[in-house]
Amino acid sequence: MTTRPEANPARGEARRGQPGAAPETPPHRGGNAPAGLPASFANAAAGRAVLLEVRGLTRRFGGNLAVAGIDFNVHAGELLALIGPNGAGKSTTFNMVNGQLAATAGSVRFGGREILGMPSHKVARLGVGRSFQIAATFASLTVLQNVQMALIAHQRRVFSFFGRADRHEPERAMALLEQVGMGHLAQQPCSGLAYGDVKRLELAMSLAGDPRLLLMDEPTAGMAPGERNALVALVKDIVRARNMGVLFTEHSMDVVFDHADRIIVLARGRLIAQGDPEGIRAHPEVRRVYFGSNEGLGHGVAAHGAAGRESDGREGGVHAGI
Repeated sequence: MTTRPEANPARGEARRGQPGAAPETPPHRGGNAPAGLPASFANAAAGRAVLLEVRGLTRRFGGNLAVAGIDFNVHAGELLALIGPNGAGKSTTFNMVNGQLAATAGSVRFGGREILGMPSHKVARLGVGRSFQIAATFASLTVLQNVQMALIAHQRRVFSFFGRADRHEPERAMALLEQVGMGHLAQQPCSGLAYGDVKRLELAMSLAGDPRLLLMDEPTAGMAPGERNALVALVKDIVRARNMGVLFTEHSMDVVFDHADRIIVLARGRLIAQGDPEGIRAHPEVRRVYFGSNEGLGHGVAAHGAAGRESDGREGGVHAGI
């Protein structure tokens, strides 16, 4: 395996030859919202510590401005949803935050420390976890062994024989399974799990590194409606219990509006709105982007985002029950 060279954000070096430095900028301080954002921004999560500060985050692909200088915070104890029609820049933003994609400009601070330009594995070691749209588990191992392997990976330990790995912190692995409601399936092979249980297992594995911030990319993809809501309700309980933060992208607007504490909305790479679910539901610009009118969003409406493609190549519709 080759390791990408680490960029030095203080010098504004870009990784992998990407054009444009990612200059370090001072973190936002005080009670005022960043320029251009509503006054409610600063008070949206009053009393909660700021885990992640994103300022002026920008990404260009040639002449295409995929993400245009966006600002937002993620606080401890909250679920923050990142939504928008196809091509809005959600995946690009997500990948810049977690270190998988170099930014053209901006600042991303985690716990007050600049992380923009760091490789993703170093970001993870600081306490930023990630779960993926497609669950990644070891089908040939038991449920418990999968969590044990996640613990080993997070601790950067190497074992010569799996027999030793199989005995690694079984109590802690079981505690993580109990937290996601899968303790009774600990000895079952992962290959025999229902898809909803695989997603719960992936959540337990994501928690193995005790993250302070969890990035979840389409966590309910491929799940039935009941399973979707149950999974995100579980995530919300864990967020409250651990006082951690979650930033997630999601195409199911039922999930977003039922469970997110706050929502940020992107359109054509620009942040057009952020606030609590009811404020976003009534926001005229959000209504215009999704429906082509300025009427408030009603309950029970099914919306499909404009056909298009994310700047990083992903496709898919936006389904809203808001």
